[in-house]
Amino acid sequence: MKALARRAVAVHERLLDFFGEPEWRTPLPALDELVSTILSQNTNDVNRDVAFFALKDKYPTWEAVRDAPAADIVETIRPAGLANQKGPRIKAVLQAITAARGELTLDFLKDYTADEARGWLTQFNGVGPKTAAIVLQFSLEIPAFPVDTHIYRVSGRLGLRPQKMTVEQAHPYLESLFPPETYYAAHLNIIRLGREICQARKPNCPACPIKDLCDYYAANYKNGKPRN
Repeated sequence: MKALARRAVAVHERLLDFFGEPEWRTPLPALDELVSTILSQNTNDVNRDVAFFALKDKYPTWEAVRDAPAADIVETIRPAGLANQKGPRIKAVLQAITAARGELTLDFLKDYTADEARGWLTQFNGVGPKTAAIVLQFSLEIPAFPVDTHIYRVSGRLGLRPQKMTVEQAHPYLESLFPPETYYAAHLNIIRLGREICQARKPNCPACPIKDLCDYYAANYKNGKPRN
């Protein structure tokens, strides 16, 4: 485990040199981020944003969304896809937060530990470990390491995690490998690597800045050339 932790830090430092210090899009308040991340499930960033801003344009507050008919929410967020699932889910989460706290806010989570805040958020249907981690890391400044499809794929190819480990299991596992102070940059830069170089169907291994740290490269290349 110590060797893997050292490799994880080396991956982070190498990507930092290669890509530079990354910047998250404009940070959102925690409640906004929660809704935005629910909308992002199984869709791309463009469709997520279209649906999110349509929701913000139509309803002046999250209380108004909470109290709106589910069918109206569904129609508003149609561009995000899976609207029939996401609309009722968003409404139910907003209702549940209100029932638990007496108001619509997540600011109180700033006083929680990472585990407490994650546990509180994931009690709601539709709020999994990735959604919770995004809210914690990017809105509440509570260290967390969200694992999306790119990070899951890249970490598997690198050999940073067991191949048969599930996405859910990868969240605490990768959090244990990377130091908390690296979560922000490592998360964003590994995603960028996955989008631009370590792509799902045809990874561009020769162009990868961390190929010497990668199990997949070692298994498929020799002296810089494909083995097959």
